[in-house]
Amino acid sequence: MQPSLSPAQLPSDTGQLRRVALSGLLGTAVEFYDFLVYGTVAALVFGDLFFPRADPAVGTVAAFGTFAAGYAARPLGGIVFGHFGDRIGRKSMMVLTMALMGCGSFLIGVLPTYATIGVWAPVLLVALRVVQGIAIGGEWGGATLMVVEHAERTQGARRGLWSGFTQLGAPLGSVLSAGVVTLVSALPDDAFRAWGWRVPFLLSVVLLAVGLFVRLRVAESPLFARTAREPGDTPPVVEVLRRPKIVLLAACVGIGAFTAQSLLTGFMISYAVEQGYTRPQVLTAVTVASCVALLVLPTASALSDRVGRRPVVLAGAVASAALAFPVLALVDSGSPGLLILALALGHGVAQSTMYGPLGALLSEMFGTRVRYTGASLGYQAATLLGAGFSPLIASSLLASSDGGSAPVSLLLCGGAAITALTVWRLRETHTDPLDDTPYSPAPTPEGTFR
Repeated sequence: MQPSLSPAQLPSDTGQLRRVALSGLLGTAVEFYDFLVYGTVAALVFGDLFFPRADPAVGTVAAFGTFAAGYAARPLGGIVFGHFGDRIGRKSMMVLTMALMGCGSFLIGVLPTYATIGVWAPVLLVALRVVQGIAIGGEWGGATLMVVEHAERTQGARRGLWSGFTQLGAPLGSVLSAGVVTLVSALPDDAFRAWGWRVPFLLSVVLLAVGLFVRLRVAESPLFARTAREPGDTPPVVEVLRRPKIVLLAACVGIGAFTAQSLLTGFMISYAVEQGYTRPQVLTAVTVASCVALLVLPTASALSDRVGRRPVVLAGAVASAALAFPVLALVDSGSPGLLILALALGHGVAQSTMYGPLGALLSEMFGTRVRYTGASLGYQAATLLGAGFSPLIASSLLASSDGGSAPVSLLLCGGAAITALTVWRLRETHTDPLDDTPYSPAPTPEGTFR
């Protein structure tokens, strides 16, 4: 199946680019809304509702284990939707992944608990998380590539700036999720456990409806239409995995951002409540940090168009490592004001600086014929390694130790160090044209990067 529109028929005006950027932002907002709602509610009540026979510490670990199950499915989603996105088009995959994400979240909101259906409750919870993970695995790639590839046809390209709008969905989803959970968590504890926790999941259908309305009105990527694949071509995933070093670099460069994101949002809610903060205090801190990110993230994305992707990502990684122990010390202080400062610095500033240029950087590391598959696989491997297992590891370490925050700080430092070391292995890409030329992380014999 080939695209029905030729490149000459595809809109390239700024209005179309804005619609594509809005579509990407809404898709990422749905993704992170679902991600943070699940992480927050899992930290607060899922241990009791779905794993009631475990002791509290083990129940929390089990709840975060279902969280990790969704992440484990993401690389599979990147491969599946990347394959069809590189074969038949970006737009159709974007619509399908958003529908699956929103429906999965809604179904979690109506899922019976252990008290009603016994062991089937956690089984179904894990199944829905896997479906969500597969859908999310294909969502980011389609949304980001549509923006980046449309931006390539505008004057000056500015791929970092425009892809930053897609990345803005992360703090926007965080603000929305924290706001909704703050409202329902103000309910009496019995009401919150009985039905209040379901409300944020059910409300995701509103984001889904708006996102699908916008997404159905955008045009297919012009670069995809120009570089259409033939039915007998080598499958995109095979082409990508023939150069495993590039996929590994793409995965490792994002680990720091996702480690910081998962530890300083969903996991931090559980940790801070255990330290004596109230739920509204913690959710307020997450909301403030996300508002800071709404400013820092597009600034970092736009700056990467001027000075390059590498310096911006490296600056964020160094800041994240330097702030790891101070941030947790501020959290451990017991002061709500210092908690807000800690999350604003660690998540709002350092993490956002790493995350902002990531969409453009990963897109530039793969040729058009395999870009959806390659960028998705690298990105989702980073989310699995950085975000998927970090809360589970941190919870396990804290459960087996004296409760000190050092393991969390060390995880933050470790993720940032992996990103920093990977950046040194990459070459700069912000001035490269988006074409089908294979990426090389090393300079050519003539001494130029190409």
